[in-house]
Amino acid sequence: MTMHYEKDADGIVTVTMDMQGPVNAMNEEFRTDFGVVVDKLVKEDDLAGVVIASAKKVFFAGGDLNDLVAVTPERIEEFMLGIGTIKSQLRQLEKLPVPVVAAINGAALGGGFEIALACNHRIAWNHRSVQLGLPEVTLGLLPGGGGVVRMTKLLGLEAALPYLLEGKRVDPVKALDAGMIHELVAEPENLVPKAKEWILANRENPEASVQPWDRKGYKIPGGGIASPKIQQAIAGGTAMLMQKTRGLLPAPEKILDIAVQSLKLDLDTALLIESRGLAALTLTPQAKNMISTFFFGLNKVNGGASRPEAVPPQKTEKVGVLGAGMMGQGIAYVSAMAGIEVILKDVSQEAADKGKAYSEKLLDKRVERGRMTPEKRAEVLARITATAADEDLQGCDLIIEAVFENIKLKHDVTRQLEGYLAEGGTWGSNTSTLPIAQLAEASSKPANFIGIHFFSPVDKMPLVEIIVGEHTSDEALAKAFDYTQQIKKTPIVVNDSLGFFTSRTFGTYLDEGVRLLKEGVHPVLIDNMGKAVGMPVGPLQVYDEVSLELSRKAWETWSDMGVLDKWGDGTVARDVVNTMVVDNGRGGRHHGGGFYEYAEDGSKTLWPGLFDLYYKSEVCLSEHDLKDRLLFRQVIEALKCLESGVLRSEEDGNIGSIMGIGAPPWTGGLIQFVATYGYDRFVSRCQELSAAYGDRFDPPQIAIDRAAEGQQQAA
Repeated sequence: MTMHYEKDADGIVTVTMDMQGPVNAMNEEFRTDFGVVVDKLVKEDDLAGVVIASAKKVFFAGGDLNDLVAVTPERIEEFMLGIGTIKSQLRQLEKLPVPVVAAINGAALGGGFEIALACNHRIAWNHRSVQLGLPEVTLGLLPGGGGVVRMTKLLGLEAALPYLLEGKRVDPVKALDAGMIHELVAEPENLVPKAKEWILANRENPEASVQPWDRKGYKIPGGGIASPKIQQAIAGGTAMLMQKTRGLLPAPEKILDIAVQSLKLDLDTALLIESRGLAALTLTPQAKNMISTFFFGLNKVNGGASRPEAVPPQKTEKVGVLGAGMMGQGIAYVSAMAGIEVILKDVSQEAADKGKAYSEKLLDKRVERGRMTPEKRAEVLARITATAADEDLQGCDLIIEAVFENIKLKHDVTRQLEGYLAEGGTWGSNTSTLPIAQLAEASSKPANFIGIHFFSPVDKMPLVEIIVGEHTSDEALAKAFDYTQQIKKTPIVVNDSLGFFTSRTFGTYLDEGVRLLKEGVHPVLIDNMGKAVGMPVGPLQVYDEVSLELSRKAWETWSDMGVLDKWGDGTVARDVVNTMVVDNGRGGRHHGGGFYEYAEDGSKTLWPGLFDLYYKSEVCLSEHDLKDRLLFRQVIEALKCLESGVLRSEEDGNIGSIMGIGAPPWTGGLIQFVATYGYDRFVSRCQELSAAYGDRFDPPQIAIDRAAEGQQQAA
């Protein structure tokens, strides 16, 4: 029995959940044992109250995602029965004639918070480790244990939607302010005594054992379905949701529908509709993709699957950052925030000071918003030493070179400053494309040389791509991996090549965009189709942001290195970029404008010259082809990276594509996308695109092989 049942002299039963495994989870074991407990409580004589507690560090972890991802149409009836069983048990719990209190000692997310919602009173330990909320939407699902219905009836539609549609998690203080819980305790050992104290104090209060929605005449906060304000909120929310999800994510739409239904239906009917909604979502490819990547894949990546096991933990104490420009200043900031001493070096003191001022600006904003004290701000800022003196780098156990993407410059910096590293220190090059093996040629210790590719803006982007060169040691890899986690980023590890994984794959999105432009497709349609598949922005706008001029200079660098031909057939892109930059002075947003013209108020309009150069009104391609061309180019390149060994794992590819280059979340990542699309279907579609638009759409051999394996298994 995984539920400890203890009745005290006052008639209060404490049920302590202690399931097998590291956490409590809503699975078959839970349904069985919790059912036994609820039956016993219903029959209990002289019952004064119930306390639901946990023996684990986490109060309750939620549903078992292994069960959810395995749901098939053939098992949907069985799945519905399981949901119905849990809901029936929670309904019995909340209809007991005595008060029921949740003693929340750790994170209560998803199913854990749904259990708490079925209690009359909720008390939480006021600690940073305690997070409360319903994050199911981030996995393509909805809270199916009563979370949508009870949150809506408890808080009202408008107040509940951020928790339901965004998966918003809050700490205990914010949960208390929002009305999600009722009390806080300073120490976890006081939770159960405080719960019992509340039960005893409310023995004579008949409402203490009745849920708000079960009380006669209960009105939902903020108004019911007939309220003009709520009608307006529903209309506005529907429009905003479509704008945000572009119709690609079914879970938020289903959640909004159920929340609205909860306003006009009784609890039990609304709970049934919620169950049907969850069952429908479990069968969608979006949910299976998102669960696979955002839960299983992310846990594997963050758990160190790509880190050398034999190397002990490597803590960075002092990091040198070379180059105080956009990337360097961001690296300095996140390092100082993580408690690391930072030497921010540039060629002049003025440039270094300017780089440090970036951190000062970000810290000032945190203080203004009440997210940091002035004392803490001063402490973080004091960790950054801005300097032009080489000798200040002495003793750094990690130096990250973040100078301009030019191999000669990077070689010069390496030769000049590598000697200041501490004994056994690691040299990291922040490069987005240049092969680490060639960069390491300037190093006297190539075993200690590694690529550490940050994304801009560094303080906001969650990913770091670590690139292992030909001679990079396990110790250097472990150092870079641990540093990345130390600064609270997610590390993926890839092998060396031009463009590595992220830049190489993302480059195909930009390339296909300009190919469509040169073919004569309307520029607005190109960017709209990019957004229609779920990319954050269209390829032409991205090109403007990353700078057409920067691309032109990068190609010059690759040409000097003799690696330009390794990028693939980029002649169309180079032709368009040269026409834009060299012939028309359109270098991108930060060079006065590129494909778009930018006004001082931040608005943008297409550069009229595009129509003269490229647009052909007679060109008419189907939306299906346009969207698939922009998406499949990236998927094909990701598969090639896996096939050739640039990617060390599918998980690194999926997490890297979403966190690094903005691949659509509904895909679960560019490689996971094919798993639910179907390899056989994917190969066929690639062949169609290849026949119509060129051999860049030829299916990779790995896809052909997996399609054949799938056919054999089906046979």
